[in-house]
Amino acid sequence: MNLSIYNEDVFKRYKSNSQRVRVLTENWMQETMFCPVCSNLKIKSLPNNTPVADFFCPRCNEQFQLKSQKNKFGKKILDGAFQKMIESIQRNLRPNFFLLHYNLDYYVNNLFLIPYFFFTESIIEKRKPLSENAQRAGWAGCNISLSKVPPEGKIWIIEDGIAYSKSLIADQWKKVSFIKDAPLSERGWTLDILRVVHSLGKKEFTLKEVYGYEEELSKDHPTNYHIKAKIRQQLQILRGKGFLKFKERGNYLVLK
Repeated sequence: MNLSIYNEDVFKRYKSNSQRVRVLTENWMQETMFCPVCSNLKIKSLPNNTPVADFFCPRCNEQFQLKSQKNKFGKKILDGAFQKMIESIQRNLRPNFFLLHYNLDYYVNNLFLIPYFFFTESIIEKRKPLSENAQRAGWAGCNISLSKVPPEGKIWIIEDGIAYSKSLIADQWKKVSFIKDAPLSERGWTLDILRVVHSLGKKEFTLKEVYGYEEELSKDHPTNYHIKAKIRQQLQILRGKGFLKFKERGNYLVLK
């Protein structure tokens, strides 16, 4: 896989660096990127001004949005309107999300995919609305909290300049794809419990340790008054899908 996004003609054609980077990264994706869902040889650009998405796969029809930057992605990503983001999640209209990090030499250092079904309301943070004196008074943007996306929701395609195989990427998608078949409300719970398990930072953990996140989970799910029962249910689901192993009463092992 050619990791260089540099194109001299693009640099000559555009004076704005932001325009250059947009064209460079979009061209690179269309020329180089295969579909991480079905491993189709190429993804294709959608028509200009297509809402939200930038690319699609002609074989499986999955859609993708691209966000690129020269710095590594941190804990949060600045995004657009908060209300539109929430509506797209509630209506199940989010595309899959490519995050591309390139270096000063215009080489792709990192590229990973967040599947659309990992977008839940709990990972979206509302930014402070614009003041009443602003041109768009009251408008509120949002941040995507990457720190709330569990590791399984970041499917690495290129990491530190090394490209992963199509088969490995497809296997990662396949492992988590059961989540997309769950109702939206259940997706949020499964992903939140998966995130909590990883936040414990240990190979083995107890049910009691997960109960320690009861207050935090109740804030993300304010209409649920049976948090502990929901925790037990989701741990059982993750166990059944091969993410966890039950060792003995109240004790679990994290599987790779």
